[in-house]
Amino acid sequence: MASAPAHWDLVVVGAGPAGAATALGALRADPGLRVALLDRADFPRDKACGDGVAPHVLDLLAEVGVTGVVDDRIPVGRLRLGRDGLVAERRMARPAWVVPRRVLDARLVDAAVAAGARFLRHRVRDLRQYTDAVVLDGEISAAVVVGADGAHSAVRRALGRPRGPMALALRGYAPVAPGRRGTQVIEFGTRHQPSYAWSFDRGDGLANVGYGEVLHRGRPAPTRGRLLERLDALLPGATGAGRHWVGHHLPLSTARWRPPADRVLLVGDAAGLVNPLTGEGIYYAVATGIAAGRAVAAARREGRPEQAGERYARATRRMLLPHLRHTALAARLARSRPVVEAGLRASAADQRVFDGLVELGLARGRLTPTVVFGLGRALVAPARPAGRIREPA
Repeated sequence: MASAPAHWDLVVVGAGPAGAATALGALRADPGLRVALLDRADFPRDKACGDGVAPHVLDLLAEVGVTGVVDDRIPVGRLRLGRDGLVAERRMARPAWVVPRRVLDARLVDAAVAAGARFLRHRVRDLRQYTDAVVLDGEISAAVVVGADGAHSAVRRALGRPRGPMALALRGYAPVAPGRRGTQVIEFGTRHQPSYAWSFDRGDGLANVGYGEVLHRGRPAPTRGRLLERLDALLPGATGAGRHWVGHHLPLSTARWRPPADRVLLVGDAAGLVNPLTGEGIYYAVATGIAAGRAVAAARREGRPEQAGERYARATRRMLLPHLRHTALAARLARSRPVVEAGLRASAADQRVFDGLVELGLARGRLTPTVVFGLGRALVAPARPAGRIREPA
C-alpha cells in the first residue's frame, strides 16, 4: 500500500454522512484534491439514529454524483403525528426512506473513496493551528480541516466552542406493530416536554423505534430504563422484542448559529445542527458537508486555503440562517400543549399545512403564511374530541 501524503489539501474528521458529504463536495468540485477521511471506526458500523432519510438528502447527493443509495429500500409515503389521542395522518408530498446507518454510512464512505478520498482509521485527540497548516495529533497535516465528528466533536472542543442545547434519545429495532406498517409514526409526549416517541417502518419487518427528550440544565438526565418506559407509554408495545438499544445525544440548532471562518470548519452534528423540532440531522449533515467541500475546493483554486472557512460561513448562512430562526421559534411554540394540538388539527384539515410542517422538520422549510394562518385558525376554533382528526388513508 502506498504511504499516505505528508500533507493533505483537506482532512475530514469523521466519516458519517457529514464527513463523506464533505469529501464528495470537495472532490466533485476539484477531483485533484488530496482528501483524507478519518474515522475511529471501520465501516460498516452501527450509529444510533432514527434512520429517516428525507428525499431532500437524495437531491443533494445527486448534485455530487451519488445516486442509487436507497434503490433497494422500500419508500415510506405516510406520516402519522399524534398527541394524547389527537391524530393527523397524511401522505407526504414525497416519500422518505428508513435506512439503518450501518448501511447508509458505509455506502456514502464507499462513494467518497470511489471519488478519490483516502479513508484512514484514526481517532483525533489533538488539533493545532499554524499560519500555513492545521496539524492533528502531531502527525497529520492539512491546509484545511473539517470537523464532522458528531455530537461530542473533538474538533469542536479544540476550537473552544461551547456546547449548545442537547436532547437525549434511545433507539432500538423491533418488529413493526400491525397498525404502524408502511408509516412513520411520531407521538408527542405529554409529561416531559419537548419529547416524542417514534416508530419508523424499515420495510423488512422491523421498525426503528425510539424516544427522545430535550435535556434541561439542573435536571438529571433520564436513565435508559426511564427512556424505555416513556417510549412504551407513548407507543404501547414498541419495546416488545426490541433489540440493539443505543442511547445518543443530539446537539440542537439555535437561531444564533455562527460557523467558524478560518482553516477549521464544522459540519453536521459537530456544528450543533440538529432540528430542535424533529431531531432530524442527516439533511443538515449532507447540506453543510457539501458546502464545506465546495468552499475548500474554491479556496484552493484561488491559492488561499485560509479563506475556506469564510467562504463556507457565507454560503451556509445564506442557506440555513432563515430556516434556523424559524425552527428555533417553532420549537419554543411547541412547548405549549395548545400549539401542538392546533398543529395537529391544522395538519389534518389542510394538506398544505401538513406539507409545510413536514418541510420545516426535515429540510429548509419555514413558518410560511399558510402554516401560520392554519395554526392560528386551529387555535381559535373550538377543540374537537380526541381521536377524531385523521385524513382517510
